[in-house]
Amino acid sequence: VTRFLLGREAAARGLLEEARAAFAAAVERDPDYTAAYRHLGNALEQLGRFAEAAAVYARGVDVAARTRDLQAGKEMQAFLRDANRFYTQMANMPAPLLRRLLRIGGKIRRAFGLDRG
Repeated sequence: VTRFLLGREAAARGLLEEARAAFAAAVERDPDYTAAYRHLGNALEQLGRFAEAAAVYARGVDVAARTRDLQAGKEMQAFLRDANRFYTQMANMPAPLLRRLLRIGGKIRRAFGLDRG
């Protein structure tokens, strides 16, 4: 839980790589901690590491099903659906524009209806 809390604090301060590392450590320490998968996937998305984020969400959905954490499973399934729609729209964007949009992060997520608060 400590690593998870450190990850949330780092994410809140915009320290995305630190947050990613803390959430990854939380998943490694407790592979059944579904919330850590959700936050790790989010940190990876914000870092522009989309394929890794999707893989983490998919593993999280499997863990949630196994541990019967239905709410977390539904949230990560929704993230996967939204991410697939979002990434499909971004696939043909020129790389410099995509990097600029990623820096805007939250505004883009809200514009595409991906912000889950």
